[in-house]
Formats: sequence, C-alpha cells, structure tokens
Amino acid sequence: MRAAYRRPMMNNASPSVSSPSSHESALRLLPLVAIVFSGFLAVGLPLPALPLYVNGVLDFSPLAVGWIIGLQPLTTILTRKFAGTYVDRHGPRQSVMMGLPMAAMAGLLYVASALIPHPPAALAVLVAGRVLMGPAESLFLTGTMTWGIGRVGPQRTGIVMSWQGIAMFAALGLGAPLGVWVMQNVNFLAVGLATVAFPLVGLAIASRVPPVPVAAGARKQVPFLRVIGMIWRQGGALSLASAPFAVLTAFVVLYFASRGWEGAGLALTGFAAGYILVRLFFGRLPDQLGGRKVAAVSLVIEALGQFLLWMAPGPGFALAGATLTGVGFSLVFPAMGVEAMRRVPPESRGVAVGGFLAFVDITSGVTGPLAGLLIGAYGYRAAFLAGLAACVLSFAVIVFGMGREPRRGA
Repeated sequence: MRAAYRRPMMNNASPSVSSPSSHESALRLLPLVAIVFSGFLAVGLPLPALPLYVNGVLDFSPLAVGWIIGLQPLTTILTRKFAGTYVDRHGPRQSVMMGLPMAAMAGLLYVASALIPHPPAALAVLVAGRVLMGPAESLFLTGTMTWGIGRVGPQRTGIVMSWQGIAMFAALGLGAPLGVWVMQNVNFLAVGLATVAFPLVGLAIASRVPPVPVAAGARKQVPFLRVIGMIWRQGGALSLASAPFAVLTAFVVLYFASRGWEGAGLALTGFAAGYILVRLFFGRLPDQLGGRKVAAVSLVIEALGQFLLWMAPGPGFALAGATLTGVGFSLVFPAMGVEAMRRVPPESRGVAVGGFLAFVDITSGVTGPLAGLLIGAYGYRAAFLAGLAACVLSFAVIVFGMGREPRRGA
C-alpha cells in the first residue's frame, strides 16, 4: 500500500504553485516563517516565567511547577491528530486562523490568573490557559507547515521545514531570556499580555496570505493510524535523534557546574549557532540530495558531538561537542520530513505533518525524566553517552530500516 502513495507525492506539486524558483519560494515562505515566529514567542516567552510565578508568587511546590510546564506539551501531543485532520479537511489557512486566536485566549487566561488574588483559583485559571495553548500550537504549527508545502510544492518540503524550524528555535531562544526579564522587571501580568499580543501579530500576517486549495479527496483521507504506519520509521529516527537535543538543553548547565567549568551559557550558544547556521546555508540539501543521505551524515556529526561531551576533559571539548550536536541535529528534522511526506498522499499531508511532529513531542516529554534517572545512577556524563547511543540507533534505522528510498522524480 505504501508504494501506491509514493508516485503522487513525487509527481504532483501543489495545485497553487508551478515549480517556483528559489527566490519565489523564499518570498512565499517568508510570511509563514513570520507567523511561526510570532506564534512561538507566545509559547517560549512564558516558559521561564512560569516557575517564577507558580513557585515564587503563588507559593506552590516544584511538583506543581512541573505539572504546569508539562501540561502544554501533553495537550499538544493529544491534539496532533485533530489538528492534522482539520488541516486536511478545511485547509491549512483555516487551521492557522483558528489556532492563533486560541493562543491569544490562552494568554488572556494567564492575564486573568495574574489578576486573581486567591492562589488556588489563580493556579486553576493558569491550568486552563496551559491546556488551551496545546491545541493552539498544534493547529497553527501543523497549519503553517502544510501551508508552506502547499505554497512552494512538496518538492521543497525540506526547505519549508528548515525555515520554519529556524523560526521556532529563534522564537524559543529569544522568548526565554525575554520572559525572565519581563518577570523580574515587571510582573506575570505583563507576560500574559505579551502572550496575547504575539499571536495577534501572527494572525494579522496570516489574514493577508492567500489560502491554498484543499487537496482533492480530503474527505476520504487515509486514517491517522495508517498514516503513522507509513511514516513511523522516519518519525522514530527523528525521535531518537532529538534525544541529545533534549538532554543538552536540560542538563548541560548542571553538567558544567558539576565539573567546576565556566561557560555553560556558551555551550547553549554554540548549539544554537551551529543549528541555525546549518539550516540557513544548507537547508536545501534534503530536497537536493535526498533525506536519508543528509540525515545519515548529520547523525554522524551529532554522534561526534555527544562523544565529545561524554569524554570531555575540559570545557573546550564540551563546547565543541555542544556545537557539533547543533550542527548535526539541525537537518535531521527536515531530512526525515522529506522522506515522510513522500510516503503519504496529498490529501493526508496535514495528518502526516501532525503525526510527524508528535514524535518530537514524545521525545521532549520522556527524555528529561529518563535522563534524570540515568544521571542519578551514573552521573551527568552518562546522559551524553545515552545521547550517543540514540544517534547510533537512529543512524541504523535510517540506513538499514527504511527499505529502498523512493526514486527522485519517479
């Protein structure tokens, strides 16, 4: 059954495009990148502020902080199927126009929480906001990615995912220090107001971008579980490759502190610089060379980065390892995205994007606790050894576990 779906994906461009040039593709993607950036500022800015608010202002325990932080990723995972189905049936633009106002509404609940003087009631309203932000993210992110593929054609899936990934990462990276500054210098009410404003900026941009037609046969789309069956190898490889990223962002600061090293912030900067620069200069490689080749080479680089972090005798080696981890991880997502999108019919592309993103969500949710258990038993270095093992497993899935690669242009 899988082979029957490959040819339409390789032959048919989106009905809204006719093989745009690289310059035309950039112009068509730019507003969607801006939408993702605006929407993800609403996700990233509150993250570092929430612990300060829940624990420092409302005076709840660290356990409550953990639940508040984890609620949004959980509801995001649970709504990926809904978002993908909605995109395929109603179009990606409609999904974005629905998701961004929901994100703004979640911000309004943050504002309401900050205005309530009774801590338990304030926490309950905050919980509602976190729950609402999950489906909001699912809708606008699945929508923008599918919208981008529709605007420039499935033959440019890799560049769509590369650019939108840059927007996500940049928004999260900028949002974190901005959220800390706003919380420390103003209050959580200001954090909530910013969370309202950023999605509305994205909504204003989205309202000016023309829609792409819903794919023919969208009402008879492939069932979600069958789509997952088509892309689970690509999603599994991505999930394994994402584990080092999750470990690095969660524990590299504590790793440096445990060794008495300075420069933990530079390690995160090195990772971010490697990640973004590779996507900027080499983001077209998955489309040009094929996803499997690019992902395999990327994983070798990522594994080398984890090896350096594991055996680092000093901070210089660890900084190099963090940077190489960013360089290697950068193109795995768009590379596996190219391979996944080749294996599904156009009318189920939204479901495929939603399912594909869910693999990253799951990794983000389980890696931290598992790595924490490993660190408790064997120390911080063990987490990076596990990251190296995850890269090796992902490489094995890509090289040996995906069968024959669909012929380009077949």
